[in-house]
Amino acid sequence: MTTAFLTHPVFLQHDMGSHHPERPARLDAVHRLLQAHGLLARVQAHEAPRVDRSDLLRVHDAAYLDQLGALAPREGYTFVDPDTAMNPHTLEAAERAAGAAVRAVDLVLGGEASNAFCCVRPPGHHAERDQAMGFCFYNNVACAAAHALATHGLDRIAILDFDVHHGNGTEDIFRDDPRVMFCSSFQYPFYPNTPIDHGHPRIISVPLPAGTRGMDFREAVGAAWFPALERFAPQMVFISAGFDAHHLDPMADLMLNERDYAWISEEIVRFAARHCSARIVSSLEGGYHLTALAESVAVHVSALLRG
Repeated sequence: MTTAFLTHPVFLQHDMGSHHPERPARLDAVHRLLQAHGLLARVQAHEAPRVDRSDLLRVHDAAYLDQLGALAPREGYTFVDPDTAMNPHTLEAAERAAGAAVRAVDLVLGGEASNAFCCVRPPGHHAERDQAMGFCFYNNVACAAAHALATHGLDRIAILDFDVHHGNGTEDIFRDDPRVMFCSSFQYPFYPNTPIDHGHPRIISVPLPAGTRGMDFREAVGAAWFPALERFAPQMVFISAGFDAHHLDPMADLMLNERDYAWISEEIVRFAARHCSARIVSSLEGGYHLTALAESVAVHVSALLRG
C-alpha cells in the first residue's frame, strides 16, 4: 500500500478574483513540483468525488447548506464574506474537496491505502456549522472525521492543524464531542481572532507570536501536542495541512520553512504508527507563496509516503 492522493480538475476552476491569494495557481504549483520530484508517480491517484449531503449534515446545518446552494452564481461572483467568494464552479469544488476527505477515510480504513493526502481547494478549517468564512465553505476535515466516527465505528480521533490561522470552524464543530481531540498551532493574535480555549482537556492550542521561528515552533508543539495525544491515544489522525506559516508567505508573520514542515509531518507519522496503525488523512488548507507552498507540500507528501 501507499499514500492515496485525491484531487480533481474542478479545483482549478474555483476562482475568487484575479488578485485573490487563494487562487488556482496554488494547485498548479503543487502538481508541477510533485511531478518534478517524482512523487506523483509514487502515490495512488484518485479522483475526488462529490460529498454526500448526509456527510455534510453531520457538521453543518441544513439551512446553511441550502443557503450556499441558493447563493451559487450562474456567472460572476457572489461574496459570502469580504474575503470569500463563489463563482459558478465553487460549489462543485467545495463538494469535491469535502468528498475527497471523506473518500480518503474509506480508502485508509478499508485497507486500500496506508494514508492519504487531499490536494484540494477551497480549504475548510474556518467553515463553522452555519457560516462560510476565511476562503472556506465546507469543513473538509470535519466532514471526514465525522464520517470516520459515524460509519467506521471509531471512538477516538485527533485533528492536528498547523495552518498559521486558527481552525475556528473545526473547534466550533467538535468542542463538545468527547471522541475528538483538536490540536492546533497558529499565529496569535491574528485572524480569525478566536478566543483561546484555555483548560479544555481536548483542545490543545499553541498560540505563537509573530516572528516565531522554527525551533520555537517545534519546541512548543512538541511539548503541548504529543503528551496530550499520547494520553488520548486516538485511533486515527486527521491533519489540516496549512503551509502559510512559512517565512515567505505573504499572509502571516511566522518564520517556518520546509524543514519545519518535514519535522511536524514526520512526528505525526511516527505518532500514528505507534497509536493507530499509521492511519492518517491529511487535507490541504492554506499556503499562498507558490514556491514555499509547493516545496512544503512535497516534504509533507514525502513523509506520508515513508509512513
